Amino acid sequence: MAARRIAITGSSGLIGGALARALDADGDEVVRVVRPGSSSAGGAVARWDVEAGTIDAAALEGLDAVVHLAGEGIAEKRWNDEQKRRILESRTKGTTLLARTLAELSAPPKVLVSGSAIGYYGDRGDEVLDETSGPGKGFLSDLVVAWEAAAQPAADAGIRTAFIRTGIVLDGDGGILGKTGVLYKLGLGGRLGSGRQWMSWVSLTDQVAAIRFIIERDGLEGPVNVTGPAPVTNAEFTKAVGAVVHRPTFLAVPRFAPALLVGKELAENLLFASQRVQPTVLEREGIPFEHREVTAAVRSALGR
Repeated sequence: MAARRIAITGSSGLIGGALARALDADGDEVVRVVRPGSSSAGGAVARWDVEAGTIDAAALEGLDAVVHLAGEGIAEKRWNDEQKRRILESRTKGTTLLARTLAELSAPPKVLVSGSAIGYYGDRGDEVLDETSGPGKGFLSDLVVAWEAAAQPAADAGIRTAFIRTGIVLDGDGGILGKTGVLYKLGLGGRLGSGRQWMSWVSLTDQVAAIRFIIERDGLEGPVNVTGPAPVTNAEFTKAVGAVVHRPTFLAVPRFAPALLVGKELAENLLFASQRVQPTVLEREGIPFEHREVTAAVRSALGR
């Protein structure tokens, strides 16, 4: 395959960094879309300033693809009205700026893969969810609806646009395992509340592979759930991590405890919401998941 030029926003994050390294290793040219003053990591860059509404459009001419992953961290701080505004605007303003710029290029990219999340579905209990399921209720659902809508200018301009509704990414250096891995290794890991809430996970390896698959698969557009094919309950996830690190997981974290640390609304939305999501589009298209079962994904993430 001939080398491609692919731009990435959010290239310093967990997913963006892994994707950039994979593309670099294949000989593709990665154009990192970075804020003023940010490091270029020695490669090609395009500068943008979301708050100022500016972007280096010339650096985006003639790209093969754009992968948009930038945005304020969902769980970086306690939620209040101001923090929720920052989270929303970091996604909608950035996506709108990028989508409108791409739409106006003389040589626009063939495809835009735009970040999204399974938060779209809200707290749905045991309901099995796929890309045809409607949005749920609450801040995260509203956020994702607005986030995806902000990319409409690119789609209207004929750019194939796909929304990667990402689940819980498993990697030892970031995400849920990066934050809780030490607790499990000390034998302090335990289920959250009843543990009956569903967790739709994906290994970082399969997350990167899915993005690359979408880039290469002509005609694949719209929402795409990027989750493993076998979601598990929180209790099952806890047991799997304990088995991998050979530590007991008898503890149960009472529902009020995370609320004291991060606030009730954030805890209820991120830790106790139940989302049983299936990657129906990816499976229909025949993507070869490397990690189809959670224990294998955890073992790989933790280097066991």
